[in-house]
Parts: sequence; structure tokens; C-alpha cells
Amino acid sequence: MNKPNIKKTSIFSKIKNLIRPKPINIHQFINNLREAKDHGVINTNTLDMIEGVLSVNEKQARDIMIPKLKMITINGSAKPQETLDAIIKSGHSRFPVTINDNDKITGILLAKDLLKILTTNPQKTPNIQKICRPATRVPESKRLNILLKEFRKNRNHMAIVINEYGQTAGLVTIEDVLEEIVGEISDEYDDQEQSFITRKNNKTFIVQADTPILEFNEYFHTTFEPDNFDTVGGLMLKKFSYVPKVKESITLDNIFFKITKANSRGIQEITVTLEVEL
Repeated sequence: MNKPNIKKTSIFSKIKNLIRPKPINIHQFINNLREAKDHGVINTNTLDMIEGVLSVNEKQARDIMIPKLKMITINGSAKPQETLDAIIKSGHSRFPVTINDNDKITGILLAKDLLKILTTNPQKTPNIQKICRPATRVPESKRLNILLKEFRKNRNHMAIVINEYGQTAGLVTIEDVLEEIVGEISDEYDDQEQSFITRKNNKTFIVQADTPILEFNEYFHTTFEPDNFDTVGGLMLKKFSYVPKVKESITLDNIFFKITKANSRGIQEITVTLEVEL
């Protein structure tokens, strides 16, 4: 008896079947992907990751770099023991090394290199400059997809971003680039106690987009019913019917919601203003 020839349809075939007509630009392509999500072909996590990959192709190092003023640097003329406190408090594993001037990065210190010296030969105390590694420099205009490829090829995790005058503008890490694709990567040094809701005054509150809607209801004594969403960010997306931009606002049940942080992938933070004091 001949078995029926059943063809398995891949997720890519399903998406392809939904993309009619063919997209003429990236924005239309993203809209088609969102339509595929609405039809259950892909889930929200898959959509977010695809959009993240597409954003990496468009964004530059300047868009995600840590500005120079926020960089944690190590003095290259210091002794290893003198840098331990700063390294431990920061929780980082790599540090730009400077000599007197924050704008002149002379190398990158790896915490593991420092620990190796302190544990294997504590009597030998060269200054930091002698044990740091060469610093990779990239222009602010470097595309993130190219930067990620270079990080992988060179097995490098950090690059110093320079402006058009060759001055230090900031730094970018491989983790920063990956977070554009998969979302924020938390570790044990991130603040685990960060509250979903922060009170500014008796009427105004800062609400994180990932605040569970049930927790929001309990806090503000509201009755928003989860309907294909679980968070306040999901509520906003449902009511706006698109990804709103910063400063866009909406009023629901006499509560004023204003988007205060967002990117191309979604809402991050909302300011909530009540009519009466809480």
C-alpha cells in the first residue's frame, strides 16, 4: 500500500506564502512579518529577533556605544593592586586603559590578565600599561553587522569608538551588538531589585513596559483585562495598534500614558499620570 506523500511546510515557506505582494522596502517587509505573527506563523520572540537582526544591518556604532563620559577606565601607570577596588565594584571584565588623559586609550586591560599576575607572581608588580592588550578602534559610522563579523573573526569583545577627528567618542562591546538582536542580556551584576513602577510624585509614575498587567492593576487599582497581552507594553501596543514613538500618548480609564522610552523593536518605559493623587 502506497503511503500518501505528505509535504512538511517549513516556517520559511509559511512566511513566504504570506508575503504577497513582494515587499519593496524594509518597512514593508517588517509589516509582512508582523502580519505573519498575527496569523500565528511566527511568535513574538521570533519576530523580535528578526527585527533585531534587521536593525543591526541599519544601525551604526554611534547608535549603541557607551559615551566617553560613562566609560570606566583604568590608569595605565597604576600598580595592579591599586586597580582592584575599581574592577571589583564595576563587575566588568574589560577596561580601557589611559595615561592621564581620558581621551587617549592606550590599550585594554582584561581582568583575567590582572588576576593571573596577582595570583601566580604577587611579587612582580608591573604597571597596568605593561599588561594591557592592544585596543581595537572603529569609526562611529561602523555598521553593526560588519562590527559583529569583525568581533567574531578577531575573537575580540570590545572596541573603542572614535569620531571624525580621531578622538575617543565611546566604546562598544560584542554584548551591546548582540542585545540589539536578542534583547537585554542580564547578568549577576545587573540590578535585580529594579522596580517595575517608580513613583515620581503622588500623580506621576514611571512604569517599565514589561510590568505585568496584573501587577499594574493591583498598584493603581485598575481593571485592565489581559487580552493577547500580559504586560503594560502589550496594552500600549494593542491600544495604539502600532509601535508608538517617544512622546506619543493615550488616555485610558482617565489615566494618561506617555511613551518616554522606545526603539524600533518596542516600548521600554511609560510615564503614567493620574487624575487624582494615589
